[in-house]
Amino acid sequence: MSEVVEVSIVLADGATLPTYQTTGSAGMDLCCSEDFELQPMERKLVPTGIRIALPDGYEAQVRPRSGLAIKHGVSMVNTPGTIDSDYRGEVRLILINFGQDVVKFKQGERIGQMVICPVVKAELKVVNELDETLRGQGGFGSTGR
Repeated sequence: MSEVVEVSIVLADGATLPTYQTTGSAGMDLCCSEDFELQPMERKLVPTGIRIALPDGYEAQVRPRSGLAIKHGVSMVNTPGTIDSDYRGEVRLILINFGQDVVKFKQGERIGQMVICPVVKAELKVVNELDETLRGQGGFGSTGR
């Protein structure tokens, strides 16, 4: 069984409580709190009507829904989007329509997912040299040769 963490939530008028669709779902579905449409290649900041309070040491990642991507070409511009534990504003998603048709959404439709994740803080240590590895500085496709 996964760890369970308590997250406080405030629902505005028109908001839908995020829910896990199955017992094995990693993300809760997020719904839009108002009707809207996306023209081809249009991006829009879409409200969910929810505000959350995450415990210290956690973040919420907002991600696109695969069904919207394959059916309509709708995705998110910044994915995953990060919601920090000290943020108390409305959760909103930056959606984009990569498809060729206008996509219309009704209030309460699922538009994204939210995954709650633990956060590890890094302590940076300035050094003159890094340790050597077999890969070295090879990047951007270098391991596929």
